[in-house]
Amino acid sequence: MNKKEVNEIKKNFSDDCGFFTVNHVVQAFVDSEKNIKFKSNQLYNTMPADESELIMIILKKVLSGSIGKNLLEYQFPKDAYLEGGAQPFMYEVMKSKFLDDDITDKFLSAITEKMEYVSTYAIFSAHCTYSVLNKNKSDEIPDDAESEIDYNFIITAICPVNLRIDGLIYSDESNEIVKKASCDRIVELPSDGFLFPVFSDRTPDVNGVLYYTKNPNKPNTSIVNDLLGCEFVMSCKSEKETFRAILNNVVGDELDYGLITTVNDKIAEIVDQSSHETEIPTVDDRKLSSILWEAGVSQDKLEQLPKVYESAMGDKPLTAVNLVERRTVLSAPSITVNISKEAVDKVHTRVIDGRKCLIIDLDDPEISVNGMPANIE
Repeated sequence: MNKKEVNEIKKNFSDDCGFFTVNHVVQAFVDSEKNIKFKSNQLYNTMPADESELIMIILKKVLSGSIGKNLLEYQFPKDAYLEGGAQPFMYEVMKSKFLDDDITDKFLSAITEKMEYVSTYAIFSAHCTYSVLNKNKSDEIPDDAESEIDYNFIITAICPVNLRIDGLIYSDESNEIVKKASCDRIVELPSDGFLFPVFSDRTPDVNGVLYYTKNPNKPNTSIVNDLLGCEFVMSCKSEKETFRAILNNVVGDELDYGLITTVNDKIAEIVDQSSHETEIPTVDDRKLSSILWEAGVSQDKLEQLPKVYESAMGDKPLTAVNLVERRTVLSAPSITVNISKEAVDKVHTRVIDGRKCLIIDLDDPEISVNGMPANIE
């Protein structure tokens, strides 16, 4: 799913949309020992309005974030199509529409058995139908558009449940400040989730699944690998670390402040220029070679890039958005300097009297220290 396709589903994921319907909703609470302590299965439109609104918010959250960072699409590998594999199982669940109790129970059991989770959590899963309206030649949906197909899918949110023990509270009954006698288990917004099948070229594609993670640096790989039967490739953090290792191995002693910030700016340009594109921008070895050449890396160094890149990434490209630093951070023992994107060119490194120094150009000679004005002589 590209950005445009995700946004189309997200935009219409609402009670106010006349061609989108949430059908059956399954809920479950799982304790820290993987026991399902509670489960329910009911029609969405029979639920109390205040509850259904919160469930809608939770489910829609699974479609939030950046593609390639929070939202990762996976194609099922060949062995996932075998009997008992993840793909036919997910397809069976989707086709059942949560109307078959046995299949629904198997689905909940699969989540609790195959997913690793550090605490108690809640499962919210819904079968939904989106009637895909025809677009005109201008890629717009006219007022008199008719439905072309129905996109049926299941969307699942995994939400941490945290125990909240309040201290002192004000009691309306006794009109005094007292210690709260009970505690609450609060269902938070999703930490993980997934959607099946994916929405590709405005049609269902049962060969892929979309995984959501709240924290792209620490995704729950057990959902991708064990539950969905796909191969988790690399987290946002791992991709950035791999990119840094490639740069270090190729450029080596030519790495300096100017080169690092120039490369970052050029990749940020690629991301910004493609902000309205449907496909996420990537950086492969050829594009990286061009970026490094424009940044001033010597040809001798660049000749090493193909081998270094292949060793680290094979033939897979890097996700551009995962490589960009929006704020430059200079670190030395006991010193950290944060530099905004607009001020990168105001910072220089020089050797003065044999010592490495950091020079900062000041347009305004007045500066503040700990919020107080300080003189510079």
